[in-house]
Amino acid sequence: MNKAKTITRVEALRSHLHPGQVYRRQDLVQWSNVDRHLQELVEDGTLKKVAAGMYYYPTQSVFGTVPAKDEELVRSYLKDDRFLLLSFNEYNKLGVGTTQLYNITLVYNRKRHGEKKLGNRLYLFVVKPDFPKQVTEEYLLIDLVDNLHKLAEDTAAVLERVRRKVADMDLQQLTDVAGEYGGVKAKNFFTRILTTTKSNDNHLSS
Repeated sequence: MNKAKTITRVEALRSHLHPGQVYRRQDLVQWSNVDRHLQELVEDGTLKKVAAGMYYYPTQSVFGTVPAKDEELVRSYLKDDRFLLLSFNEYNKLGVGTTQLYNITLVYNRKRHGEKKLGNRLYLFVVKPDFPKQVTEEYLLIDLVDNLHKLAEDTAAVLERVRRKVADMDLQQLTDVAGEYGGVKAKNFFTRILTTTKSNDNHLSS
């Protein structure tokens, strides 16, 4: 009789779970003797434990189990929708000479700081006072300048290519975005370029 009761409660918990979603332990206590039942659902493959107190209900495709989306993992971990995901690898598409590949994802947010492994993926949570909702080319270039010291790249060569790229962009817009979202390095870098450009323009017009 006790076995039947346990199965019923596990199935009751299972009925509240949806494939593709990530759950925190505290989200599920209202439906179950959660620790024992979560263990059973992990053992039977319904759930996968991705971190302490965090579980993923995987979806299936013709190729097998579909991993959790970065957004779902991070949203559940932070218990917040305000974050921006960015990979150092995205810098490579700017065409300024970065070539290295990295296996860590940046998470700009307002609550957590430090490295955290969720599932088999590594995230670097960075607390920032503000960041855009989406990554634009301008923001990516600014972020590169701020993080260049963390990369295995030739700093001087990359910055020189950034200067060349800036010549084909709206420098005032870059400076404005750097002022709103950038760190000290980016603000100083783009302000110097803007100042130099204005000085040269004034010299040519005089």
